[in-house]
Amino acid sequence: MAKDDGVILPYCTGGVCMSVCFHRLAAPGQLVLFAMGGTAYLALEIAWRGTTHWTMFLAGGACLCALDALGRLPLPTPLLAGIGAVGVSVLELGTGLACRRLLHVEVWDYSQEWGNLAGLVCPKYTALWFLLCLWVLGMMRFLRGFAAYVARTKA
Repeated sequence: MAKDDGVILPYCTGGVCMSVCFHRLAAPGQLVLFAMGGTAYLALEIAWRGTTHWTMFLAGGACLCALDALGRLPLPTPLLAGIGAVGVSVLELGTGLACRRLLHVEVWDYSQEWGNLAGLVCPKYTALWFLLCLWVLGMMRFLRGFAAYVARTKA
């Protein structure tokens, strides 16, 4: 377990409590978080667009790990969600450009959307990412608080 601002913040996975530290990407809890983010991102894309690409697993894992680190900052959740939405959009832009140039794959095309950048990101989807980031950050804070409460009551 790790201390974060004086509070023990464990994540429980399969009955085993482990700390999730952004600066320790190889920590088992961080790998679980990465896998959860990747899987959720794939599922979200399939539900929304009906298709996805394996690179979205990597993007989703990176997004959830970044949101976990962001969510630990002592800032208002809406501000963190805004930062997170911009971060997701930047990651999507980078992933989309890499897919086009390195893999010769067009994963998605937002060229018909207003304000799009290279057909890969646009304000409409950044706004939707903001709403999703609000929910994810809220859930992560709730789960960290609940885990800390359980740890205190067991002690």
